Amino acid sequence: MVLSQARPWDRCWWKASEGNLWVLIHIVLIHSLALVGIVLFPIPGWKVFAVALAATLLGGVGTTVCYHRYLAHKTFRMNPVLEQILIFFAVANGSGAPLSWTANHRAHHSTSDTVEDVSSPRYGGFWWAHLRWLYQWPAGDVSRWCRDLDRRRYWIWTVFQVPILLIGGLGGILLGWPGLFWIGPIRLVYSLHMQCFVNSLLHLPIKDLPGDTDCSRNIWWLGPLQLTAWGENWHRNHHDRPRAARFSRAWWQVDVGWWTIRLFQFFRLVWDVSADGGAGPPA
Repeated sequence: MVLSQARPWDRCWWKASEGNLWVLIHIVLIHSLALVGIVLFPIPGWKVFAVALAATLLGGVGTTVCYHRYLAHKTFRMNPVLEQILIFFAVANGSGAPLSWTANHRAHHSTSDTVEDVSSPRYGGFWWAHLRWLYQWPAGDVSRWCRDLDRRRYWIWTVFQVPILLIGGLGGILLGWPGLFWIGPIRLVYSLHMQCFVNSLLHLPIKDLPGDTDCSRNIWWLGPLQLTAWGENWHRNHHDRPRAARFSRAWWQVDVGWWTIRLFQFFRLVWDVSADGGAGPPA
């Protein structure tokens, strides 16, 4: 295939692929501003920290529950109002638009850790899987990977994501300069890396593993750092049963995303929950 021959991970790390220049600019900008913020305001004050933490927690729920378990894998059905609210929080958390996220994720599952995998470290290395693919790999084809989501209520978020990020990033100034940095770039950088570890750290190739074998793994200590996305760290479990809404497989495996789904189910905001996998659309 063309992509495997082109080996996009061999291009210079600072060169964005066509249409992804603004993604690279966004990544560089939030990291630069986050560094400035940490130097100037290492202790933000409890109000600023509380708001930044709340935004991070809501964004984590939006990403793991709505984007991952609901939109990408269809492991349950969701109230449409709740769906749109969670999409908003995921976008505000820097997770991108729902269509591109879903297309990339379904493509990843269909080609996991092969040369065609959008975000595997097997061929491109750790940093390719962690950040570089975001701005050096073409976005997933919606018509191929998520035709079931090709609707106006999902497309509009592609337009809204930039103003939402700007408002979320600059709105912290209402709590002063520490708020600007902690609720904006520092929060976005933290959330970005906690998500990216799923592609990089949780797919690091295992020694002597045959080529094109799924390298996904569980890493317990990553979970607490992911906050409300705790459960994404049971990534081997997820790849074994991609149509399961529950990522944990043992009593000691904490899965906050699953607990959140159960809470929504109690209030009848989600239904037809597939806890352990089963029939469904392609993973």
